[in-house]
Amino acid sequence: MERQDDGEDSAEEPGSPALAHEHSGSPQQEVSGGMRRNDNYLPVPGEEKNLDVDLNTTARSNESIPMKNMYADDGSPLSSRLGPYFSDGRRRVDYVLAYQIQKPASIRRQSSRFGHNNFIRRLRRSLSMRSSRAPLQPKEDPEIAAQDQRTDFHEDDKRFRREEFEENLLETGLELEKDEATKIPGIGFLKIHAPWNVLCREAEFMKLKMPTKKVYEVKQSSNLVEKIRLFIHKVTAPLHPKVDANRPQSIKSLSHPFSREKQHLFDLSDRDKFFDSKTRSSIVYEVLKRTRCTRAKYSMGITSLLANAVYTSDYPLHDGDIEGVNAEANDRKLLYEEWASYSVFYKYQPIGLIRKYFGEKVGLYFAWLGVYTQMLIPAAIVGVIVFLYGCATVDDNIPSMEICDPRNNITMCPLCDRACSYWKLVTACGTARASHLFDNPATVFFSIFMALWAVLFMEHWKRRQMRLNYVWDLTGFGEEEQSEKVKLTCTDRMPAYLTAVLMMVFMILVTFAMVFGVILYRISIKAALHMSTYSAARSNIRATVKTTAAIINLIIIIILDEIYAAIARWLTKLEVPKTDKSFEERLIFKTFILKFVNAFTPIVYLAFFRGRLVGRPGSYLYVIGSYRMEECAHAGCLMELCIQLCITMLGKQLIQNNLFEIGMPKLKKLLRRRKSELDSKQEEELNKTLQRHEKDHILGPFVGLSPEYMEMIIQFGMVTLFVASFPLAPLFALLNNIIEIRLDAKKFVMELRRPIAAKAKDIGIWYNLLRGLSKVAVIVNAFVISFTSDFIPRLVYQYMYSLDGTMHGFVNHTLSYFNVSDFQPGTAPLQPMHLGYKVEICRYKDYREPPSSSSQYELSKEFWAVLAARLAFVVVFQNVVMLMSDFVDWLIPDIPKDISLQMHKEKILMVELFMKEEQGKRLAARDNHPSSATQTPPQPRSRTAAHAAGWENRHKQPQENPAPIYKL
Repeated sequence: MERQDDGEDSAEEPGSPALAHEHSGSPQQEVSGGMRRNDNYLPVPGEEKNLDVDLNTTARSNESIPMKNMYADDGSPLSSRLGPYFSDGRRRVDYVLAYQIQKPASIRRQSSRFGHNNFIRRLRRSLSMRSSRAPLQPKEDPEIAAQDQRTDFHEDDKRFRREEFEENLLETGLELEKDEATKIPGIGFLKIHAPWNVLCREAEFMKLKMPTKKVYEVKQSSNLVEKIRLFIHKVTAPLHPKVDANRPQSIKSLSHPFSREKQHLFDLSDRDKFFDSKTRSSIVYEVLKRTRCTRAKYSMGITSLLANAVYTSDYPLHDGDIEGVNAEANDRKLLYEEWASYSVFYKYQPIGLIRKYFGEKVGLYFAWLGVYTQMLIPAAIVGVIVFLYGCATVDDNIPSMEICDPRNNITMCPLCDRACSYWKLVTACGTARASHLFDNPATVFFSIFMALWAVLFMEHWKRRQMRLNYVWDLTGFGEEEQSEKVKLTCTDRMPAYLTAVLMMVFMILVTFAMVFGVILYRISIKAALHMSTYSAARSNIRATVKTTAAIINLIIIIILDEIYAAIARWLTKLEVPKTDKSFEERLIFKTFILKFVNAFTPIVYLAFFRGRLVGRPGSYLYVIGSYRMEECAHAGCLMELCIQLCITMLGKQLIQNNLFEIGMPKLKKLLRRRKSELDSKQEEELNKTLQRHEKDHILGPFVGLSPEYMEMIIQFGMVTLFVASFPLAPLFALLNNIIEIRLDAKKFVMELRRPIAAKAKDIGIWYNLLRGLSKVAVIVNAFVISFTSDFIPRLVYQYMYSLDGTMHGFVNHTLSYFNVSDFQPGTAPLQPMHLGYKVEICRYKDYREPPSSSSQYELSKEFWAVLAARLAFVVVFQNVVMLMSDFVDWLIPDIPKDISLQMHKEKILMVELFMKEEQGKRLAARDNHPSSATQTPPQPRSRTAAHAAGWENRHKQPQENPAPIYKL
């Protein structure tokens, strides 16, 4: 079909394959179609626009776009088949584009049955006038009429852009069918089918690896590691999903990039199944991306058409239904039964089937999530053992026993000015015992273990990823890809870069301000509770302040997460990345920085800053006037850090991740049902009559994997960065991920439209973020052990200051003396006799000289000894753990040995296959010309004839040279 150019050249990208001209029309049809397009494109000023034009009739009468319509003139369906097929019931729907139409199809069909549209308009106008008590108005409101005219103009503009885009799609060889008489009001659908010749052409252009007829046996190696792996596989056989039962695991097809000239190499006995639905939809999507609309002010592709609402959505179709007596067996139903059901939570995931249905990118995400969850099992077990060790030794912990001993009549200095009074150290007994559960010698071992665990997890995933690359034929993917050159210079991008940097700095400062606000809340609410006359409020001030502040932090984190995600996307769009991969990586980096700072700023404050910038009695540090900085409890800030980690981790997982993912779709469904006039039974009956593309349109759009990855990366940070203060973090992460896998599976299978299958050989920038977090975790845990916990002060006291080499006297050693007469004016307690006696000397936790010393209240030599020991521990711990991690990294190869051997074997088999093909062609040529051997030698030819024959031989069969085969 020849396209109307209207004075403009068609925009065809260089390097694209030639467009197939399969749908041709007569010149008279094209002229008439162009005249109708020109007549209807612009509205006539001052003339009322006909709103009741039957768009179905227009589409059928426009012969320049020969598309099939699914409904007959009377509105009845031409085919009763509700599967993903055209109206003929044979051609499969590979892709769907949805668009907005001005009126529901039922109204257009009714209006098209009358001969004159003005009759309907007059009838509607008379009915509206009859139902109104207002006097008759001879004319409409001119402002409303102008607004309607502008709306009609935009709708016509969108319609003609769709027509041009659809013409261009037809020229590529795709087959189209419109469906505007749908049961979804105001929505029309363009169904797209890719015929065999288009699939072959695009598969060759995309260099898709397809299985050949050649199969070979994958022999298992006989080394010890492989034997252990096979033994574990046999033991865990009941845990594997029941998929691909008919396919031998030891047989693999040899794959090769598809070529139309070498179709005899591939098994084309069943052409309908050679390209599966995932591959067909990805091929159509590539054609859509390459097709342009050029008659507008600027060239528009499918992305721009979607952004400008020319089309409202695009998606491939699901294979079929999941529930119901008429649901046929399909991959979607199998995924629901063996993956998305909570009853199979204990089984492995069917990663191969996930990849087959959703593509490699989604398959790699769930494979990574499965490996991460599997590796959390030993970490959770060790963490529980560490926690139980703390529970078992809490009664033998001498420092907590000294704090809880009422005979140690230790009077502590007030925790706040004026409102707070003196208090007994014995009242901190519960906090001291609870702190021992997380602050004991076993936490040091657990920190080292988790550092090595992170390295083992990364190495295990790399090996698993290489195995999947081999099984999924991705070993050579991406090596020949070249990103297009960026046309914008650094000067052009500088404003966007400066805006992004300044905006991100501002957002980080907002996070700091929020954390500072929570600090002020804790300070003020503590003073208010101390001044309260309600005895229950004063009984447990510490627990109340800690818990409420942690909940407030959680709420702020959840709210800011949503805001930061939108801001990161906006900033990335300002930078105008030229490729989808560049856009995705920049968006991920910005979102990660903002969300990481948002989630971990309160935790970092509690771990490293609270209690350090306090001062001392008589010389406290104040902020914003009279707000005195917070102190840690006597047992340290580790307990408060543990509470904050626990509430943040559980809150984000339960509320932000699981509750939102479960609740939001159900809430949207409830709101949609309330807006509908049908009850649940009628809606269920209506859903049974919907076409496949209508059912999928009701589902939610697929927004990408970045939110899923981000959720797990933040969790990984919670598990590794501060694991020394919260050994139960791996256990909570494991329980969450067991639910998360099935929750995501159910969402992908039942609640979301099918994503466009995308190839990927790794998880991209997420691996770099994981590796960076595992390195930072070593440093963070070293500082948590040395500065936040009392592990180093206990060691220093036991080996330097203890008289008998035990921990007896440690509590008294860590407390300094203060003379209450040295309080600053206006800061002494209002009730100094709160304990029943007059206090002259109070104690506070610090290493300072006593009041009787010549350098009173100065830092003592014990402080400097402990500080030196803390810094030495950080250096030693960091270097030892890093050295061990690098050794483990070097010890474990990235590519399994059996996979390396199989990849080498595939290359050899590929060479043999092509050598046999060449040999077969030579024998066939010899059989076709048997007399050539007895003929006399050829006579000399002219140089011109010889040159022409050589040129023909060089260009006739360019694919038969076996040399490029070794590139595999």
